Amino acid sequence: MENQLPLIRLENISKSFGRVQANKDVTLEIMKGEILALLGENGAGKSTLMSILAGQLVPDTGTIYLGNKPVQLTTTDKAIAAGIGMVYQHFKLVNAMTVAENVFLGQKGGFWLNKQKMCRTVEQLAGQYGMTVDPRARIHDLSMGERQQVEILKLLHRKSTVLIFDEPTAVLTPSEADNLFDTMKIMVAKGKGIVFISHKLEEVMAAADNIAILRRGEIVDRVAAADVSSTAELAERMVGREVLLQVDKRVVEPHQSVLKVEELSGQQMKEINLEVRQGEILALVGVAGNGQKPLVEAICGLSKPLPGTVTLLGMEWRKFFKKGGWKNTLSYIPEDRQGLATCQGLDLLDNFLLTTRGGFSRGPWLKREEAREKANLLLEEFDIRPPDLTAFAWQLSGGNLQKMVLAREFYRKPRLIVAEQPTQGLDIAATEDVWNLLLQARNRAGILLVTGDLNEAFALSDRIGVMYNGRIVDTFRTDNKEKVEQIPQMMAGLAIS
Repeated sequence: MENQLPLIRLENISKSFGRVQANKDVTLEIMKGEILALLGENGAGKSTLMSILAGQLVPDTGTIYLGNKPVQLTTTDKAIAAGIGMVYQHFKLVNAMTVAENVFLGQKGGFWLNKQKMCRTVEQLAGQYGMTVDPRARIHDLSMGERQQVEILKLLHRKSTVLIFDEPTAVLTPSEADNLFDTMKIMVAKGKGIVFISHKLEEVMAAADNIAILRRGEIVDRVAAADVSSTAELAERMVGREVLLQVDKRVVEPHQSVLKVEELSGQQMKEINLEVRQGEILALVGVAGNGQKPLVEAICGLSKPLPGTVTLLGMEWRKFFKKGGWKNTLSYIPEDRQGLATCQGLDLLDNFLLTTRGGFSRGPWLKREEAREKANLLLEEFDIRPPDLTAFAWQLSGGNLQKMVLAREFYRKPRLIVAEQPTQGLDIAATEDVWNLLLQARNRAGILLVTGDLNEAFALSDRIGVMYNGRIVDTFRTDNKEKVEQIPQMMAGLAIS
């Protein structure tokens, strides 16, 4: 084993974007039969490094070796040809096609193959790796876990020997996550090498063989997972200080209603009723695609609900959005931080002004210097990297971009907050900061928290609602142990009362 060549070796890889150094002299080996967890804070350079390995970016300096031969992975096609594949958070599937058609899509001669033969090939491949997805099913009929299996099957059919998983459990139920880890173990037993990126340290401890930690673009630590005693130790290695991910959820007496939804149907929703009061956090949990998105869009003014079904801060939906206002009102923190929450081609100052410009306007004039001064303070307070208002949104890592959105929205002192996956993609230290900010905000606001992270729901919420197939299956307090134990079954539609 000591003389075994790595499947892939990255040697002295560096990459900069203008003044931002994303990777600096990174050397990393991916071995046969190994699950390597790649950890780091937001902006540490994980995504950049994996994008280089997947052929999406070209390094400024350094060499990538396939076995003992240097290779130029200048395109994704070249990376795939070298046996490197990436399973993305946002799946790249054709919804109207079947599983088998998606697996064969883009391969030479794929459409001339017999459909029955295609299905048999996919079924046999799935069986080898413990997957049960139906090759004849259409993508739009599959759960998120099944769709992820299709993405994996695409790579396995292309003979990928190195598979990169970027936050793979973000859209999965707990049981689907367990199935994924079982599949990963079969892969490494068959000689594959896996790179696993996750901010969920419990998963890393359970699944990884070895761990590499990036900090500010450099590898600062390598350790066998078996040599790490706890997630607290792992967090300290990653962040450089003690992080416990604990919050002080003091009891706050709920006051007036800030959001009321009554019998809301249509657009995947079925007779939804909910209420949020100032001083409480209501967490909606469920697998993505079960009606959370259209519900949030109706509440936040992105789509029109039926008349009289949504009341915000005591006002009917139309009256509320006609009145407008930038402060002491509704703040929406979207899941889509790149496409909806920010404008990628604008700098950070202009992104800050997207929803706060009302506070820096005098007639037709915009007080940009005053806005710049306040935004600079927020960059420091929220530890946004790089702390440079002239940087464009696209230059920030996903986690730092999310912190920018949170800084902007909390500055508005909202009375109602709709937070959609607010810590998805954030490192453990940033997650702790966001949790504390949300709990602090609940003193003056009511919060609707839409999350797929059950730990987050338990840590923050006063009440939990479970969504499945467009309905709120049940709503209960977090101290109701019997109901809490049924949440995974409710999320899968197996314990509907």
